[in-house]
Amino acid sequence: SINLAFNRIKKFHSKQKQLQFKFKDKYKNELSYKYTPIEKVGVYVPGGTASYPSTVLMNCIPAIVAGVKNIYLTTPSLGSKINPAVIYAAKKCGVKQIYKTGGAQSIAALAYGTKTFQKVDKIVGPGNTFVASAKKEVFGDVGIDMVAGPSEVTIVADKYANPNWIAADLIAQAEHVIFAQSILISNNKDLIKSVNKCLKNQLFYLPKRKIATKSLKKFGLAIHANNKKKIIDIINIISPEHLELNIKNNDEILKKVRNAGSIFIGKFSPEAMGDYIAGPNHVLPTSGAAKFSSGLSVNDFLKRHSLIKISKTGI
Repeated sequence: SINLAFNRIKKFHSKQKQLQFKFKDKYKNELSYKYTPIEKVGVYVPGGTASYPSTVLMNCIPAIVAGVKNIYLTTPSLGSKINPAVIYAAKKCGVKQIYKTGGAQSIAALAYGTKTFQKVDKIVGPGNTFVASAKKEVFGDVGIDMVAGPSEVTIVADKYANPNWIAADLIAQAEHVIFAQSILISNNKDLIKSVNKCLKNQLFYLPKRKIATKSLKKFGLAIHANNKKKIIDIINIISPEHLELNIKNNDEILKKVRNAGSIFIGKFSPEAMGDYIAGPNHVLPTSGAAKFSSGLSVNDFLKRHSLIKISKTGI
């Protein structure tokens, strides 16, 4: 499974490589852009309530494609053990070292170096509130990808949608953490009622029932919007990390969506596909940050240099 995901994610990110360009103006001045990879990158992989090999792949693969030679990974170990899937994914990505620690202290160690930790130039990867706050704190001394979390999904659905599938996709986000945000927007009140029934039925059998139930109660929401303009306005105000369009005429709405991290189109495109094996990155802007930023990409691991060569006539 990890090999399959690795190949798909790498294929998608390989198409993102920036083209260097050069041009001469009428005075024979030579102007160009050149790209070089960041030298050392630190990847934080959560390991508390959840441990994701997918996080390793999504954060390391764009760095590999960019040409980063030194990737270091830190993840909390429960007892002395680390999830073997995380270790395998790290090996697959050519990670130089794995540090068995988590929390804000790991971010500090990556940012400034210790006897054990290599000092890095940029830190990427998700974490809890402490990790996110620590990344904010060290930004400027090192680069960071973004201050991400908690996870969120907004699903737009009409009367033709399958309420069981919609409920499953809302729960898939709600079970991450109790602060996850799951929102349904629909022009059909009957669908909203059906989804609520399906949520109750599915939560009853869910292993992570406690987390998902708390999340849905506190941050779950169903919005009835009776026309397309309202639906589009609501999407752009929320600026969701993940947006699912599960309606008959997706194209009309899709054209006018300005703010969203990743957009899943049609009833066979659940957000979970994007989390693991679709190919595009799952590290995405949250809490409205999609208004001004994008998901993790190869560009995040490259530096642009502008080259300026002025001719005798030019000066």
